[in-house]
Amino acid sequence: MAGTRSEPRHGTGERRTVDEREVARFAALADTWWDPRGSMRVLHKFNPVRVGYIRDEAARHFGRDPASLTCLQDLSVVDIGCGGGLLCEPLARLGAEVTGLDPATTNVEVARLHAERAGLSIAYRDETVEALAARGERFDIVCAMEVVEHVADVGAFVAACCAVVKPGGLLFMATINRTLKSYALAIVGAEYVLRWLPRGTHSWEKFVTPDELTDTIEDGGLSVLDRTGVVYNPLADSWRPSRDLDVNYMLVAARPGEAGA
Repeated sequence: MAGTRSEPRHGTGERRTVDEREVARFAALADTWWDPRGSMRVLHKFNPVRVGYIRDEAARHFGRDPASLTCLQDLSVVDIGCGGGLLCEPLARLGAEVTGLDPATTNVEVARLHAERAGLSIAYRDETVEALAARGERFDIVCAMEVVEHVADVGAFVAACCAVVKPGGLLFMATINRTLKSYALAIVGAEYVLRWLPRGTHSWEKFVTPDELTDTIEDGGLSVLDRTGVVYNPLADSWRPSRDLDVNYMLVAARPGEAGA
C-alpha cells in the first residue's frame, strides 16, 4: 500500500495546515502502525495513558461512569491525525461513534482494514480538520494527540480543531513542550540514543509550550480545564500521568454551552 497516497480533500478557501513532508514520512511507516515492537512501539506504550485520560475526563464532563465499558456511548468523537487507528479503536470499544481523519491515504487504508478485522465500525477519512470545519461538522469530543508538533501552522490548525467542537463538547490535545529537557529526552534520547523513534521524527522548533497552546485554544473560544504531564518510568517500561509538563503533556478544553447541543 505504500506509495499510494493521494491528495487530501479540503474545502474552498480553507487555510491548509498540512505539512506534506510530515504526511509522506508517516505514510511510509503505515504498515508498521500495529506492530507493538516496530517503529510505533513507543506509541503503543503511551496509548493506555491517553485513552485513560480521555475516558476519565469525558466521563466527568458528560456525567458518565468511567468504570463502565460503554462510558462513551452515543458520543461523537473525531480523532485528527489518526494514523493507523491506535486511539480510534479503544474509544470505539467504549461505545463512542468514532471518525478518524488522516491526510495520508495509506494510514487510512491500514486503519480501516484493522478495524474491519476487529469487527469495529469506525468512519475513516483521508481528509483534514479544515475540511470538516468548512462543512460545519461538529463533534462531542475532538482529539488531536501528538499532531500539533507536525503541522505547518499551529494557530490555524488549533483554530480548526476548536471550530469542530460542539457546544458543551471537549477538545483533547497532546504534544511536546519546547524546553531544553524536551530536546534532550524527546529528540536526542528517543531518536538518537534509545532509537525509540526514527531520526527526524520531531523538530524542536515546532514544539509548543503549554501556555502557548492554552492561549491559542482560548482564542478559539474554549476554556482549558486541565493540563497534565506524561513521563516515562524506565523501571516499569511504561508511561504515567505526572505534574511534570516539561516534555510530554496532554490537556482538555471545553466549549461553553449545553453538552449534546
